[in-house]
Amino acid sequence: MYREHTKIIKIGNKRIGGGNPILMQSMTNTKTEDVEATAAQILKLEAAGCDIIRCAVPTMEAAKALGEIKKRIHIPLVADIHFDYRLAVAAMEHGTDKIRINPGNIGSADRVKAVVDVAKERGIPIRVGVNSGSLEKELVEKYHGVTAEGIVESALDKVHMIEDMGYDNLVISIKSSDVMMCAKAHGQIAERTNYPLHVGITESGTILSGNIKSAVGLGIILSQGIGDTIRVSLTGDPLEEIKSAKLILRTLGLRKGGIEVVSCPTCGRTQIDLIGLANQVENMVEDIPKTLKVAVMGCVVNGPGEAKEADLGIAGGKGEGLLIRKGEVIRKVPEGELLGALREEILKFEEE
Repeated sequence: MYREHTKIIKIGNKRIGGGNPILMQSMTNTKTEDVEATAAQILKLEAAGCDIIRCAVPTMEAAKALGEIKKRIHIPLVADIHFDYRLAVAAMEHGTDKIRINPGNIGSADRVKAVVDVAKERGIPIRVGVNSGSLEKELVEKYHGVTAEGIVESALDKVHMIEDMGYDNLVISIKSSDVMMCAKAHGQIAERTNYPLHVGITESGTILSGNIKSAVGLGIILSQGIGDTIRVSLTGDPLEEIKSAKLILRTLGLRKGGIEVVSCPTCGRTQIDLIGLANQVENMVEDIPKTLKVAVMGCVVNGPGEAKEADLGIAGGKGEGLLIRKGEVIRKVPEGELLGALREEILKFEEE
């Protein structure tokens, strides 16, 4: 697997690469200059399981705010820089744990070197990010359009530029909103470099379309053993990004822990509010630090049998439901008490 052999990069108190666990990232959508709001959002993301957080740094005020934000949080802080190299320098001077730049829009080689010199002096890793939407005109012409080959060449050109400046504390990201192009590009770059890769489908869309595109794209890439840290980019609350990232990693067997909720589709036999109940169960288990599978089934005909593979489950009936443990019915419970009874069983499950 490629990720077993990538270079280990330290980001604050975390490590990626070299077979370390794949870490989940998100990005704040507050104004970074607003320290209170930004720190509060990061603390919520931490509680949800976010491993690394990135903040936009469009102004010098935002760069200076990073120092105060960093004092209030517990996970590594990444500064997202575009165009102005002075913001990258200021972000590092104010304690950011990593910077994300596209050397192509920072300006001249001298400006890139000014950033690299400070990163080298402080031991701060640089994420070299290239998006298909900002691919250089000459590479678009060379490959007759925006292609995986062009994205990879662009990224490696930027990496070689920084290596020539004497620095190799790098992470690479190559992103596209075209899922299959993105997957193809990751396959190519994994063959050509051992730097850790930050993986994501950029501009993937709303909660629905973004989740589907991210699950397909990340599923293809991660299942090939490629990728050291991920972000699910969604147009919505950043908390949704972490929920989705967790599910993707768990589904691929790349992360353990947490309660997995499985539920059946509704059908004409359903005599209980299965949709509402399944959503309530999913929300209810978010704060329970246990590792088990919980089934939410819509009827008593197939429910107990279908829930056999789960540790615990409920199967709905008319105005009531069955509480199930390891495929065995424990007792009947009135519909209004099902959620509470299930939570009680979950909390005591591993204590027995």
